[in-house]
Amino acid sequence: MPELPEVEVVRRGLAEHIHGRTIAEATVAHPRAVRRHLGGGADFAARLAGRTITGVCRRGKYLWLELDEPGPGADAVLAHLGMSGQMLIAPEDKVPGPHLRVRVRFANDGPQLWFVDQRTFGGMSIHPLAPAAGGGLLPEPIAHIGRDPMDPAFDLDAAVAGIRRRRTEIKRALLDQTIVSGIGNIYADEALWRARLHGARPTEKLTRAQVRTVLEAAAEVMEAALAAGGTSFDSLYVNVNGASGYFDRSLDAYGREHQPCRRCGTPIRREPFMNRSSFSCPRCQPRPRTRR
Repeated sequence: MPELPEVEVVRRGLAEHIHGRTIAEATVAHPRAVRRHLGGGADFAARLAGRTITGVCRRGKYLWLELDEPGPGADAVLAHLGMSGQMLIAPEDKVPGPHLRVRVRFANDGPQLWFVDQRTFGGMSIHPLAPAAGGGLLPEPIAHIGRDPMDPAFDLDAAVAGIRRRRTEIKRALLDQTIVSGIGNIYADEALWRARLHGARPTEKLTRAQVRTVLEAAAEVMEAALAAGGTSFDSLYVNVNGASGYFDRSLDAYGREHQPCRRCGTPIRREPFMNRSSFSCPRCQPRPRTRR
C-alpha cells in the first residue's frame, strides 16, 4: 500500500495539472469506487459538476482535493489509493483500459483526471472539512490522524512524548496514525534499521533520545524516497504520468531477507508482524528479552 512518499509524489503531480481547474463532468464507471460516498455514484458525480479544485492536499498517507472556497464544512474529495489505486492525468484522446473507475473531465478540456484501480480496494468520496486533532482542516473521516514528520507544523517533542506514553512496541506505535501519520510498514522498518532498534522494543522503556532518533530517521528515509519518486515493488504504484518510483533499490532492511546488512554483513531477518512482515538485522537490532 502506498505510504507517505508515494502519496506525496501523486499529490505534487495532481497539483501541477488540476489545481484551479473547474470540473465539467464526473463519470463513475464502477460502484465500488465510490462505496464510501453515502449518496452513491449519481450523487458523487452531481456534486462535482461545476466545482473548482482549489487545493490538492495530503496528510500522512491520505490525499484529498479541496473544492471551491475551503473552510470548515466545505466539501473535499477524499481519495483512498488502497493497494492498487492510481490517480492519472490522461490526454483527452487516450483510450481507457478495463480498470478505469472514475473519470473527471474539465471545463477547459485538456487532460482528464482518471482514477484507475485494478483490485478496487481504493475509492473516492466527498466529505466536509472538519478541524483535525493535529490542527488544520481535514475531511471528516480522517480528522483523527496526527501530523506527519514531513509536515512543517509537526511537533517532534510532542510526538516523542506521545509514543513514550504508550505501552506497546515501537513499531506498532510508529504505525499508529493518531500519534504520527504517514509511516507505514516499509518506512518503519527502514527507520528502525537506521536507529538500530528492534521493532518489538517497548515504547515505555525507550529514552527520549531513542524515540527522537527513530522519528528523525523516518523523516530522512521518506525524504530520500520522495526524491527517488517513491518505492515501487510492482507496476501498480505509479505517479500521475504512469512512471514508477525506484527507491526500492536503496532500501536497507525491508524486503532484503537473507541479504547482508549494509552495516555489519549479517543476513537480514524476516519476522511475521500483524499479518505482514518485519525486516531487521539480528546483530544491529537485537530483539528485546521477552516480557513477563
